[in-house]
Amino acid sequence: MTNPVVMSEIWRGGLLESLHMGHAVICDANGEIVQAWGDSNAVILPRSSAKMIQALPLIESGAADAQGLSTRQLALSCASHNGAHIHTSAVQSWLDDLGLDESDLRCGAHDPKDTEAHEGLIRAFARPNQTHNNCSGKHSGFLTLTKHLKAGPEYVDPDHPVQKACLEAFESVTGESSPGFAIDGCSAPNFMTTLHGMARAMAFYAAAIEGRDARQTAATRLWQAMVAHPELVAGEGRACTELMRACSEPVALKTGAEAFFVAIIPGRKLGVALKIVDGGTRGAECAIAAILVRLGVLDADHPATRKFMNTPIENCRDMTTGMIKPAATLL
Repeated sequence: MTNPVVMSEIWRGGLLESLHMGHAVICDANGEIVQAWGDSNAVILPRSSAKMIQALPLIESGAADAQGLSTRQLALSCASHNGAHIHTSAVQSWLDDLGLDESDLRCGAHDPKDTEAHEGLIRAFARPNQTHNNCSGKHSGFLTLTKHLKAGPEYVDPDHPVQKACLEAFESVTGESSPGFAIDGCSAPNFMTTLHGMARAMAFYAAAIEGRDARQTAATRLWQAMVAHPELVAGEGRACTELMRACSEPVALKTGAEAFFVAIIPGRKLGVALKIVDGGTRGAECAIAAILVRLGVLDADHPATRKFMNTPIENCRDMTTGMIKPAATLL
């Protein structure tokens, strides 16, 4: 087993104050490793970075077309959104179209990350509901597939037809048998694989050709929806949204809890997966930005890039006190 390597560094006053260690893999269209840092065989939970895989059965089954889902809804099915009005209103409309309501979701409720939505709830003396959950788009996709399959309402049960379909898709695109699963923050199973397996899955998306078969068509439609609607995939100020907008060619990006990140780069037929072992999101955001710069799809000096890589650290008086930057080995 290879140890994690330094991926992101925190500097203050000329001193290397903190380090974020991790693993990363870049795969080509054949699933072969082009570049790796740390342990490519590390077993991981991709968390929300797997959402586009979990959305494959939604399209492959015919459920998405039967329900007339738009590209915006497909993007939401892959999203970890901020719970802004643009997100919650779209989810509520989707549920209305299904003839369902918020109580049919099984993701649970949490406070929205969007400041305006958060403050609006406080002013209204209201509590967040399940549409505010960052995974409510994915769960709306699950409900769409559940309706199409005429399956039972407990769609997050690992033995439910929806989750069985997700596992089949997951093992197919990662090219590995999953050694198990854990329950994600939104109550759905999150399947394990290796970092190489997850990078292989992202490369599958990058090399997929619409019309070749049902799975490649679904993969193409999903990454194209993400690129078309980056504001729905995460939200304003978030790395996924800002870096997708900043890339010089189409790139689909997706974060996952505990500092996971993936990238789909169709123009290069490359897939990227990375994990920061301490769970520090800032380390993952800096590292993914650096890898995108390394691959030539992101400008190191773009204002969006500078928010996450080579980023000044400021104190409460707006004094620059340090910087977060990628390890030299990433560049």
